[in-house]
Amino acid sequence: MKVSDILRVKGSTLFTVQPDQPLSEAASTMAEHDIGSLVVMEHGDLAGMLTFREVIQGTVRNGGAFGTLRVRSVMDDHPMTCTPETDIDEVRRMMLNRHARYMPVMTDKTLMGVISFYDVAKAVVDGQDFENRMLKAYIRDWPVEENAGERQALL
Repeated sequence: MKVSDILRVKGSTLFTVQPDQPLSEAASTMAEHDIGSLVVMEHGDLAGMLTFREVIQGTVRNGGAFGTLRVRSVMDDHPMTCTPETDIDEVRRMMLNRHARYMPVMTDKTLMGVISFYDVAKAVVDGQDFENRMLKAYIRDWPVEENAGERQALL
């Protein structure tokens, strides 16, 4: 299974923010759309990733208030990325190694989407469920040999 399979199911809605936007606006966008991350874009290029983790950490460092904080001051400016052709197992390993919950999907410099750890976990579980159903159907439909009784008597 590839990242493109997740994106096909997930849809193409993307939420982005600019690095010089107030952090309070970014947090409002995240709350309004019930999302855990925003891709930070600057001049059409990926500049970073803002997740609820960075918002909380930045706010705590600022005495519990957004104040005049800008997205740039708290964002992850070196987010991991993948391509639509990246294998789901590889994405899972990358996310686990870096404790990342969100990953931008890029084709060259074009943002194709964002996948979450939830998306990856759901894809893996759905794939395992499908395989399990296929194996059960295969076993249930196992061909019965006509001479099985005779063979058993010889043993």
